[in-house]
Amino acid sequence: MFDFKELEVTVKDHIALVLLNSPPVNALTRTMNDELTQVLDQISELDEVRVVVLSAIGKVFCAGADLKGRQEVIKGPGDLMAHSRRTRECFHAIRECAKPVIVAINGPALGSGLAMVASADILIASEKATLGLPEVDVGLLGGGKHASRLFSHSRLRTMSLTGQRMDAQEMYRLGLVECVTPTDDLLPAAMNLAGIIASKSPVSTRMIKHTLNVVEDLSLRDGYRYEQDMTAQIAKTQDAKEAQAAFKEKRAPHFVGQ
Repeated sequence: MFDFKELEVTVKDHIALVLLNSPPVNALTRTMNDELTQVLDQISELDEVRVVVLSAIGKVFCAGADLKGRQEVIKGPGDLMAHSRRTRECFHAIRECAKPVIVAINGPALGSGLAMVASADILIASEKATLGLPEVDVGLLGGGKHASRLFSHSRLRTMSLTGQRMDAQEMYRLGLVECVTPTDDLLPAAMNLAGIIASKSPVSTRMIKHTLNVVEDLSLRDGYRYEQDMTAQIAKTQDAKEAQAAFKEKRAPHFVGQ
């Protein structure tokens, strides 16, 4: 079903496992950027997928933008704007994927890698994971707005201005990740969590993610009103009726995604 150069994608038990695979440090190349956007758009429309686990092969999640390949992408007028647009859409594809995205941070997630992480729904980390914004050391900017979804005002500016990294235990202390695991236990933990989500009504999980995305930037009054409207829509679905029947009959529900 999937044939990519810099991604490995498998689907099993309603879970899509998407692994970045661009040795040695999984830098965000033009190819990876386009492939990640494409696969998440495809997954959004695949009924057999209910949840995504995003991680990487190797010791690094993503070391950031592909600086070595930058000059091959940006050659003339308009190329920089097109490159910037493609990069934005890659992060939006994670956030706007119709299915929940769990990111399993296996190692350093820097710059663009941090933006990927911040665009996901649920974060877990291995004990080797770090987050950082190293652009100050290479004459660039980027990732600060995405990072503001994770970090406080002062911490964001400290990391941006110094290039300082945050380790996995500090991520957990601040509540940025759900758990920190040994490296070998990271994917099993992510898949276990994905399995729990995949067992829920796919209608509900899609609408919950969509609703949380929408209300993120709304006022309390407007946000809660929107949630109430979405609740009324969910209540009309077959899955909602099945969930209520299963609860009354003390049995496991059988969801059909409608």
